[in-house]
Amino acid sequence: MMSYFEQLHPWCIVRTFPNLKYLIVARFRRQNDAIAHSEALRRLVPDATFTIVFEPPIVSQSLSQKGDFETRRNLLSACREAKRMETS
Repeated sequence: MMSYFEQLHPWCIVRTFPNLKYLIVARFRRQNDAIAHSEALRRLVPDATFTIVFEPPIVSQSLSQKGDFETRRNLLSACREAKRMETS
């Protein structure tokens, strides 16, 4: 399960190593922040390989179950209402 910090910061800079190992170097809320930081890292550590990855938050178990239609319907209607409020 992802921590609250990880859910709020889905953009990751990952350093890859040989034999398929990796290390998450930093996490960011915005993609452009991750890009700017990775460019600085590439200048500081030119021999390393850095990749930017989006790690979306995990959907809670109750929403992913097939039988929980009422919760999904409420969630969808709340999203539609929020979109209507944004446009008006």
